Amino acid sequence: MNSLQELLGDEQGNAAVDQIVQSSGADHAAVNSVIQMALPMLTGALANNASSPEGASSLNNALDSNHDGSILDNLGGLASSVFGGQATTPQTDGGGILGHIFGGNQGAVTNEVATQTGVGTSEVGKILMFLAPIVLGYIGRQKLQQGVGSDGLGSLIGGLLGGQSQAAASGGLGGLATSVLDRDGDGSAVDDIASAAFNYLKNR
Repeated sequence: MNSLQELLGDEQGNAAVDQIVQSSGADHAAVNSVIQMALPMLTGALANNASSPEGASSLNNALDSNHDGSILDNLGGLASSVFGGQATTPQTDGGGILGHIFGGNQGAVTNEVATQTGVGTSEVGKILMFLAPIVLGYIGRQKLQQGVGSDGLGSLIGGLLGGQSQAAASGGLGGLATSVLDRDGDGSAVDDIASAAFNYLKNR
């Protein structure tokens, strides 16, 4: 999954991209390049968080409490919160959600996406803040529809990555992002995930 059209369907996905373009000032090509790189990173980090019982339980509680998917029906309100400076709710607090997903690596993720795509860090930061509630909303809605508990979140999120085991076996982005591997041994997986995302999408 590397586009909002795949996640939300063509009509709603195109509308969401247009909303980002209008609100961020970036053009369609730039916005799409950020989205294509950011979505696998977000889902990969969530899959990593859900890979432990404690992380899965924490994510499950967050989904049950605040992310039932209703945000997907109010993307205009989300845009107003992220780009317009209006008050946030737990559903629309993109910055807070990113902090939970990436932890202390949030700034590094933003910088890496900006470096790989050529889009400014400020614009990338806002786009990530817009995408994070959408991803959690989608997962929350699928969780409700499928009756998934904390022990099934890893598989649910892995499905968004195209299947964890299959992707890992083929060396694809999904397996890399899900495992959050540090390929160059520098102690930081952020640059490796970002580089893999860029190369994977470039070669598609």
